[in-house]
Amino acid sequence: MSENLLSKKGLLARRASLEVIQAVGGGAFADVALKRVLKLYSFKQIDKALITELSYGAIRYRYFLDCWIDFLGKVSVKKQPPILRWLLHIGLYQIFKMDRIPPAAAINTTVELAKTNHLRKLAPVANGILRSALRMKEKGLSLPESKSSSLELAKNESLPVWLAKELIAWKGIEDAFVIAKSFNSVSTIDLRVNKLRAELKEVKIIFDSCGIENKLIPSCPFGLEVSAGAGEPKEWPGYVEGTWSIQDRSSQLIAPFLDPLPGERILDACAAPGGKSTHIAELINNKGEIWSIDRSSSRSQKILANSNRLGTTCLQLLVADSSELLDRYPEWNGYFHRILIDAPCSGLGTLARHPDARWRINKNNIKELVTLQSKLLNSLAPLLKGGGRLVYSTCTIHPDENSNQIEKFVKSKSEFSLEYERQIWPGEEANGDGFYVAVLNKV
Repeated sequence: MSENLLSKKGLLARRASLEVIQAVGGGAFADVALKRVLKLYSFKQIDKALITELSYGAIRYRYFLDCWIDFLGKVSVKKQPPILRWLLHIGLYQIFKMDRIPPAAAINTTVELAKTNHLRKLAPVANGILRSALRMKEKGLSLPESKSSSLELAKNESLPVWLAKELIAWKGIEDAFVIAKSFNSVSTIDLRVNKLRAELKEVKIIFDSCGIENKLIPSCPFGLEVSAGAGEPKEWPGYVEGTWSIQDRSSQLIAPFLDPLPGERILDACAAPGGKSTHIAELINNKGEIWSIDRSSSRSQKILANSNRLGTTCLQLLVADSSELLDRYPEWNGYFHRILIDAPCSGLGTLARHPDARWRINKNNIKELVTLQSKLLNSLAPLLKGGGRLVYSTCTIHPDENSNQIEKFVKSKSEFSLEYERQIWPGEEANGDGFYVAVLNKV
């Protein structure tokens, strides 16, 4: 079918969404797959918004939609051709989760897409499942109730069963449902105004004058929230000039815990893409020595690009494994006044922002990450001066990566004391990501 005909029938945006979902099903990251697809076609902003919602929504609600396919279909999800499964996800997501899409349009476009993707023989199957789903919805019927609260949570909020069980164990059933719902909310875009180059109120006034809907973030002195769907951030006023950067509100809380002072030597051990390094530089007015370390050369280039754009001239970039720094630079023993370890983690606090992450992480991944985090803590501890401060943070909610990790570290290092720790749960910090922070002092 020609692209013109696809466009006329409202199929082109849905075909693009299918390409994103297929790519993620094959192992690609959702944000990377979406950017690639949007570059391939010339879409209007309204179409880009639809593609993003369809793609991210269908990926986010994968398990919920699979349960509907298993309930309504004659063949289980695991035995369906993958492309039919993804197509059904697009159709079912529109029926159950998108009130602004007429059900007839959702069904017809999905069936037409089946016909154009070598699934003509299975188009009636798609039609039958989608129409059955619509009848169930119109009658106010839902999926059969599960045998346990964890299965019910996993099904209704589309979580891996293991994570649903853990959430209930950590927070109880009621709070677990609240957190799970926040995983499925559409994240706002949070900005951190660069105080080296602009005032918060000044940036807000400029955004207001341009019709970019925004509001202040009470918990963040330099934070500005922009509503989702406001277009491409790189095209907003002030981006090129470096008057602001994108950083989630929970993440904006971390650097101030270092309490950094001008003239100090500060180490950001896992720095890419540079959000916290540049924030530290802004806090000390570019007067100090900040070493931004990351083991990835390509990701380190993002630190450099962000630093250049924001004008944070006190950053020094080093591509290295932070767990090996003392071996490479023995003169750094007791050298730094402040150390930030924003540790590699499972990212379970950011599932609203990364719809595919919930399907990538498992318990074995977390065990490996806990080992890596422990290695970083123990390797970097000698680099801190006596009387210095170490801040450990993650963007996860798993206790083994957070409070349990720090408890074990403090028990093994008598020269360190825990001054403060906080677990920020998803949605708790006025809808921000889930984060953990611990402030440690070296005697």
